[in-house]
Amino acid sequence: MTTYQLTALARTTDPTTMLRRFLGLDAVVTAGNGLAYAAASGPLGRFLGVDSGLLFGLGVFLTLYGAGVGYLAARKSPPTLGVRAVIEGNAAWAVLSVVALVVWLSPSTAGAVWIPMQALTVGGFAALQYAALRALRP
Repeated sequence: MTTYQLTALARTTDPTTMLRRFLGLDAVVTAGNGLAYAAASGPLGRFLGVDSGLLFGLGVFLTLYGAGVGYLAARKSPPTLGVRAVIEGNAAWAVLSVVALVVWLSPSTAGAVWIPMQALTVGGFAALQYAALRALRP
């Protein structure tokens, strides 16, 4: 991804602001998803064809993870180590979602569409955050 594309997406040319915006968007989406999973694990579980206990546990985890990513986004200069941990966590989540779909889960049609979509979204966050972190380097 070129610097121009990143600046267009983030609507800024400042690499730190760019990174913070991508982290912030990730935090909002992740925490929102987690809250939905935790609060409505029964109905969502039935709709997606995923065990409601698993969905509840994932919801709690995602809510806490999203809060941590939000904390990084709120920092004036997010620490590189924390940002790398988020990037690696997002990449791992994307890969493991697809692996779980193929190997372990037997979701409904809605779940078979939702799981790869959320994996692509999370993988996209990882790519944007990685590119923004690289833009910080001189």
